[in-house]
Amino acid sequence: MNFASDNASGVHPRIMAALAAANDGPAPSYGRDPLTAAAVARVREVFEAPDAAVFLLGTGTGANALALAQLCPPWGRIFCHRTAHIETSESGAPAFMAGGAQLALIDGTGGRITPDGLAARLADYPQVDEHDGVNAVLSLTNATEWGTVYAPDQVAALAAGCGMAVHIDGARFANAVVATGATPAALTHRAGAAALSLGGTKGGCLALEAVVIFDPARAAQFDFRRMRAGHLWSKHRFLAAQMLAWLEGGLWLDLARHANAAARELDAILRAAGAEPLAPVQANEVFVRLPRPLIARLRAAGLRAADWPTPGDDADAATIRLVTSWATTDDEITAFRAASA
Repeated sequence: MNFASDNASGVHPRIMAALAAANDGPAPSYGRDPLTAAAVARVREVFEAPDAAVFLLGTGTGANALALAQLCPPWGRIFCHRTAHIETSESGAPAFMAGGAQLALIDGTGGRITPDGLAARLADYPQVDEHDGVNAVLSLTNATEWGTVYAPDQVAALAAGCGMAVHIDGARFANAVVATGATPAALTHRAGAAALSLGGTKGGCLALEAVVIFDPARAAQFDFRRMRAGHLWSKHRFLAAQMLAWLEGGLWLDLARHANAAARELDAILRAAGAEPLAPVQANEVFVRLPRPLIARLRAAGLRAADWPTPGDDADAATIRLVTSWATTDDEITAFRAASA
């Protein structure tokens, strides 16, 4: 019962096969190979954005930090949810890459920012003069760190009139697409997003992320920024091969669909046992507060899940996080059901 993280899952066989195929013979380096050109064209097609600038990378932190640095000047401010990955889990990389930009944190239930919450936080920085800095970027995580999602109208409501570039941290973007039923375009540039960090690593790839900048004018000299940061792979074709295989035939969405469905099964099992998750289970993460003896029993039965200390935990009960993936099996679900009974 490995529900520790979708990062713990392996590489999907079709993606591994694509890597093996890309290993046959030499190819031009640094993204000048035919596979990279094909991958860029395929991303543009999937997002219905023929002019988008697409840059492949190997890590999600690199994608987020470089995308935000491209959109935010060193004297700028990046607004995000208090639990956003760029705040809690990237060791200050976005601020570092942006030359010292500030993060402004916003509260919101279920990991989501609301228009009212954003407006209240913007009021803290009225932009009177140069002492105030510049409100530059709104970064939204979709799916969120709490396993909830933003629908297109929610993204659009936040983007409209905020006066900032909108960035989407899409480490689990495929899960959000499946959960909402929206098209990739509807969840991004058609809702007002300027850039997306598209994550494949959590979704069945070995190491694959992409920065997609929908207005090419905003992407000026990003290639130099990526090079300077040490994120330009020399054997770039191995990133491109993953992207092509991941998107081929909608595999990326099929894998996310499987992960989301497995999370809903865990949700149903927990509710049947009398436990209610702390946030709606919309993507592939489940957060639940359980009696500590039950957690101990589940772990003794083989459960791997992250402890997730949350306000409201006490000596009797604690919160854990369960994450499903493309590789979650029926046997794991069955074992969890038996251990929870």
